Amino acid sequence: MYVDTHSHLFLDQFKTDIDEVILACKQKMVERIYLPNIDTSTISAVNNLADRFPEMCLPQMGLHPCSVKEDYKEQLQKIYGFFEKRNYAAVGEMGIDLYWDKTFVTEQIDAFKTQVEWSRELGLPLVIHSRDSLDMTIDLIVELQKGDLTGIFHCFNGTIEQAKKIEDTGFMMGMGGVITFKNSGMSEVMEYLDMETVVLETDSPYLTPAPHRGKRNESAFIPLIANKLADIKGCSAEEIAKKTTDNANKVYKYAPL
Repeated sequence: MYVDTHSHLFLDQFKTDIDEVILACKQKMVERIYLPNIDTSTISAVNNLADRFPEMCLPQMGLHPCSVKEDYKEQLQKIYGFFEKRNYAAVGEMGIDLYWDKTFVTEQIDAFKTQVEWSRELGLPLVIHSRDSLDMTIDLIVELQKGDLTGIFHCFNGTIEQAKKIEDTGFMMGMGGVITFKNSGMSEVMEYLDMETVVLETDSPYLTPAPHRGKRNESAFIPLIANKLADIKGCSAEEIAKKTTDNANKVYKYAPL
């Protein structure tokens, strides 16, 4: 059985065929899907999908760094209030993004630190977005870690040295479609990585794995990522499925499948 630790199946790209998408997941033995929120505009969609498929789709709540603008404090206040209304699996998707826009980097750092405190207060893992900011986000976690923070560096595509630092913080790394790309350079890093720190993800509808690049990504593609990882590690896809599922259950403190 597989777990997709990061999928945006609540977005409009799945609006017309979500039932078929979920059925395809079940057929591929993807039994659990974690839904990271983006901002206040997506909260209803996240919650509605989780309510519709409660045994399979588990919601997370946070503010994505690309949505950190002038009104970020108001957004954070509204988002925080939802933790009193229902259970969420994690604080996320949060982090820092320096790829699209660096205008609000100071505000992104402040939002990052605020959501770290939520994680500490609520006893929930963090789901960290770190596009073009991996060193910065690692340094922030090292600075703020008091032995009580856990979580996942989503869409990890860093170096062996960066992976070592993440392992030392006690966090895990999410591996997605990027590892199937021919020129990703991830094989050497994946050979090094301790499987105790790896979970699988799709980031659907983005970062579609080969051979489906250019198409909409889906959680049902998780086995393609597992197969590539199995090739790199020299083991079976079944072993990858079991280990990454165990790791996901550990970080999310969820009963084993």
